[in-house]
Parts: sequence; C-alpha cells; structure tokens
Amino acid sequence: MSIGGLARRFVQDQLLSESEAITATDQAKVEKLPLISYLVSKGLADAKKIAISTSDEFGTPIFDLDAFDPESIDKEIVSADLVVKHHAIPLFKRGNRLFIGISDPTNLVGLDEIKFHTGLSTEGILVEEDKLVKFIEAYDDDGDDGFDDLDEDVGDLDVVEDKKDNEEEHNAADDAPVVKFINQMLLSAIKKGASDLHFEPYEKTYRVRFRVDGVLRTMAKPPVALARKLAARLKVMSSMDIAERRAPQDGRIKLKVSAKKSIDFRVSTLPSLFGEKVVLRILDPSSAKMGIDALGYEPEQKEMYMDCLSKPQGMILVTGPTGSGKTVSLYTGLNILNTEDRNISTAEDPVEINLEGINQVNVNPKVGLDFGMALRAFLRQDPDIIMVGEIRDLETASIAIKAAQTGHMVMSTLHTNSAAETLTRLVNMGVATFNIATTVNLIIAQRLARRLCKVCKQPANIPAESLKQMGFTDAMITTAEIYQPVGCQSCTNGYKGRVGIYEVVRITPTISKIIMEDGNAIELNAQFKKEGFNSLRKSGLIKVTQGVTSIEEVNRVTNED
Repeated sequence: MSIGGLARRFVQDQLLSESEAITATDQAKVEKLPLISYLVSKGLADAKKIAISTSDEFGTPIFDLDAFDPESIDKEIVSADLVVKHHAIPLFKRGNRLFIGISDPTNLVGLDEIKFHTGLSTEGILVEEDKLVKFIEAYDDDGDDGFDDLDEDVGDLDVVEDKKDNEEEHNAADDAPVVKFINQMLLSAIKKGASDLHFEPYEKTYRVRFRVDGVLRTMAKPPVALARKLAARLKVMSSMDIAERRAPQDGRIKLKVSAKKSIDFRVSTLPSLFGEKVVLRILDPSSAKMGIDALGYEPEQKEMYMDCLSKPQGMILVTGPTGSGKTVSLYTGLNILNTEDRNISTAEDPVEINLEGINQVNVNPKVGLDFGMALRAFLRQDPDIIMVGEIRDLETASIAIKAAQTGHMVMSTLHTNSAAETLTRLVNMGVATFNIATTVNLIIAQRLARRLCKVCKQPANIPAESLKQMGFTDAMITTAEIYQPVGCQSCTNGYKGRVGIYEVVRITPTISKIIMEDGNAIELNAQFKKEGFNSLRKSGLIKVTQGVTSIEEVNRVTNED
C-alpha cells in the first residue's frame, strides 16, 4: 500500500517509518480522527516536530499558542460544538476575517462550516496539536455534557433518538445561520431571475442550484451536516409536516419583497438516498401580466392567437415540455379575456399565480376533486371561459371537448412536443376524430430560448451554404443579422433573459379533413408547412436572423425539421 499527503512527508522527515505511517493512517480512519491528532494522542510522534514538518509541506508559519491569551477568545463567535467537532479554535477577528487555529491545514471542511455559521471569511493558522487540544478543552469547559436533564427511566433508545431528531428539526426554524442562508438564497434567486431553486443532499456534499434562463447552475455548497436543518427550515416556511421525511410533500411560501410586491414559491420535497431534496418554483405574478407583445410571437402568430381568443367557443391547446412557458401563455390569454362581463373558471394542479377576477380551483385528488370533477362543477355555474391546467386522460378530454361544443371557450395544455403530436395524442387517448376536428381552434407548441445579451453579443460570420444546411431559406439569409454569445458583467455566458419560440397552427378545413381521416403526424406536418405555419425550428431560426438568440440556442431547444 502506498501512502500520500502528510503521511508521506512525515516519512520523508523520518518522523515515522513507512510501515508506521500506513498503520497510523488506517487506524486514524477507523477511529475517525485526523492523522495528526492520532499520532500525537497515541505518542507516536512529537507535536512540535509534526508541526514543523507540516509547516514545511504547506509553506505556512507556525503560530505559538503559548504566547496567546485564551481569555481574549470571543466564545460567542463560534459554538463549542463546532470547535470540538472540527478540532479548530477561533483565535482573533480582523474586520470580516476570522483566524482559526488548526493543526491540520487540510481541514477545509471545518473552515467552511465555521464560515457558514459565522458569516465571516475564515483563514486557518497552523498551531501545534498538543497545545491546540488544551485550548479546545478550556474552550469547552463551560459546555454541558448532555446528560444532566435525562430522566432516570430512559425508556426505548429508538424513541429517544427520534424525539431528539424531531426537536432538532423544529429548532432549525430558529437556527440563525440556517435562517439567514435560506433567506439569502431566496432573495438571490429572485434578483438573478431564477425560475427554480434546487436544494440537493448527497453523501459527502450538499449543493444549491438555481435554474436561470433555463439552465441549472451551482450557487452554493453549504456543509452537508446541515442537510436536515435546511430541509426542516424550508418545510417550516411552507407549512409542511416537519416530522414526515419518508413521503413527498408540497407546500407554498409567500415572500414579501417590498411594500407592494410579494413572490410566491411552490415547494416540493422528495426523499432521496441521502436526505430530502427540496425544489422551489418561483411564481412571479407579474410574469402573467407581461402582455402578449412581450412573449415573442411573430406578428402572424399573435394575430391567430388573438383571433381565436375572440371566438365565443372552441378549444385552444398550448403544448410543450415542463418549463417551456405554457402557463404564462395561458395566463396572458386569460388576462386579455378577463373582463367584468365574463365568468372565467380555472382548474389547476396547483394554482401557480393568483389572478384577480378569475375563479381558480386547486385540484385535490385525495378528496376526489380531479380535473373531471372540477369541469363538471364549472359547467353547472354558467361559465364563459374554462381553463384546464392539463388534459391527462380521456375523461378530462371528453368533458373539455363537450364544454367547447356547447358554447364555451376552453383553454388547456398537453405535454407533447409539437402541434401535430398534440392532435395524435388526443386520438390515442380515445377522443373521436370528429370531435377533435370540429372543436380545436388553435394549437400552440412552444419552447423558451435564451436571449442574447444586447451589451456583448457579436456578429457571427457563417457561410451561406452552412446556413442553408441548418434550415435557413434564401430569403432569411438575405436579411439575416446573426450574432453569437460572448459574455460580460451584464449577462450569464452571453445570454440574459428568455424569449418564446412558437409553432402556432390554426385548424383549417383541410387540416380537419386529415384529422377525420386518421392522418398521422407526418401528414399533418406536411399540411402545416403547405399552409404556411412556421414549425418550432423555423420560428427559432427567424429569431436568429433578428439577432434575438443564437444558432446554438435554437439547436438546444428544437429539433431539425
């Protein structure tokens, strides 16, 4: 077996033989002690010589604790638990920097956790192990051994352990560093324009990621020991059952960011292998009121959408994967229709954004309130417009189509990749082709692409032949203003914000005929192209020629036609 790191250095400096180093390394792991602590505590090496060897290895001077007054240590800065746990002593503070006495410079985990709890930058100072031990013992003299409050009859140890865990989780709500960290993450996510926050525990690490402009990025790595407390704090904030860690839960957080503005977070927990993963979706009400012009529709696409919204009956379907902006498209349409003379009802799972003047219902399968039941109830309440969060099954599809056939405007979503697949999905569900052909007015398939940063984007010099191979037409190439991302302080990797890319298809008589003849997606797409409806790919390339996004981004979110 080979040795490495400090053990190799100690062998080189003849403090240990190679066999002694191997044995000490193995035993230190068994006893869960740092190697230096093990060597000194067992009398296998001199503390001063160990410190000198370590100092030479890391190029770090040794701080003599004999010349330091232990009474000058501010014990309010770092808890005794952290000092004992990480074998590190706070020595003094200079501005926003806290200097920590350690005998092992590789103790980065301890420095990171102390940094997290104090909110201060930490810097390790090398000290001798035997003197460090005496300082830690003195630091912890006032500590409680944890047994004073035990009842004489302890009872079942498992129950006591569970009770301790519960108390620890409830106390997480009052743990100042955890509260501060969570608040910082929420506010930072809002400022960065994130759509989701992911709190993810793993075996040896913990990370917090934000989804900004559709791409996940790691924003923080708090100590893994805080995984349970972080999950508990988020569950307390979102009114979940803090003691339930074996089943997924859902909740909401309302964060007031100013006197006039609040942001809602939809919170979901999931028991994973090493703890609970918590994901927060940011629900900004202002996103539903941006106006249709801000969404990125081409003029003819916007005109088709507005025309179908003005019809008294029929069905508008918005389709795309999760996170493609379907909800914003639907809410934008609802806001246009939201006038005093209309009765609008929505069934959602869950309601993401509260819209004044619209009757919104959260479906609740636990009590039997599913989309089908909500739709049947709506039809008994004289509706003008109905919005169904998602058509998932034949029952919901059948009721929605019947509502559209009896004088109501129905809006809904499906998880399909294109307009043609939306029509074939309904057929596969069991909906009669005649009902689809005579009821569906408009299908909108959509994706979200990142916008190029206006500050730093640069023209891209791409040969016309290459552009043709990518799908650009001669007319598009003639007027194209193609740019590429660069990156600056104003953006993230050359992008800032997102824009919608749409395939908007009006169901014409010819398309209706193909549907009733059980036409497949290939036949439907051919007819869409013949009638001049832009595919998602072509709409994306149009955005490229307008300098709004890049070819790479369109390739990322769309398939070739």
